[in-house]
Amino acid sequence: MKIIISPRFFLLILLVLIGQLGIGCNAKQTNNIPNRLTIGVVSYGEGKVSLDKYERFKDYIGSQTRSLIELEPAYNELQAVAQIQRKRWDIVFAAPGLAAIAIGKELYIPLFSMEGVSSRQRSLLIVRDEQPIKKISDLANKTVALGETGSAAGYYVPLYDLYGLTLAQIRSAPTPETVLEWISNKTVDAGAISEQDFELYQRKFATTKFRILHTSRWIPPGVVLLAPTVERNQQQQIQKAMNDAPADIAADAGYVPAARIPNYTEFIKLIEKVKPLEGRVKQKPATLLPEKPDQPK
Repeated sequence: MKIIISPRFFLLILLVLIGQLGIGCNAKQTNNIPNRLTIGVVSYGEGKVSLDKYERFKDYIGSQTRSLIELEPAYNELQAVAQIQRKRWDIVFAAPGLAAIAIGKELYIPLFSMEGVSSRQRSLLIVRDEQPIKKISDLANKTVALGETGSAAGYYVPLYDLYGLTLAQIRSAPTPETVLEWISNKTVDAGAISEQDFELYQRKFATTKFRILHTSRWIPPGVVLLAPTVERNQQQQIQKAMNDAPADIAADAGYVPAARIPNYTEFIKLIEKVKPLEGRVKQKPATLLPEKPDQPK
């Protein structure tokens, strides 16, 4: 039996095949469009010097994941918190305070520890040596400098350690160096700063003799975080690339692939405890006790 195909039917089949081929090509072209990833870091305005160490990491991750990488600095923790809340940063090199917020509230995923366990840090309360302030309770009715919201050593931990005191005023310092500057020029009576930052910046104030009034509990190391908005296959690509990165690239970026990721459960609880104090921080005087709920009439 001879099957006869009409020219019109043949043309219809041809058009369908061409259409399917076009769809396949378009899909292939779409798949070839590189993804965009934004790496977030806090640089305290130190500019190119502090950001250079991430350049090789940026190039490496871009080549391994076939993505366009943008390195975006924030110049204090307040800016960084805003970017994390908006999910603008896909990969975050997060200090402990930012990490606790990102993990606890914003569902960011911890990938790698930024330091070995022995490199954990603590918060210090610093005064001028000649001050007659010998213990934390002596700070009652004094002026104290804290860091920005989001800083573990500069904000959350000292708030926890100052819990219950009434201070004349709390001043918000944009950088750790500013804390020491204000103590040096007697703008404030005391200030909070991390051990690492104190060691780094105190040498800039050679004419001032500082004294450590209080040393806090240990703070967990920072972590590299991944935004929950990153697609799962890409998450796995990024994690593998970072785990396999040459040692010098990982060291420059400041993370340790083999180190155990710190447990943030207790530190998140500490931050939750001092959260109710945040409404008091800008008051004069600043009474560091939670505001009492309105009594029923």
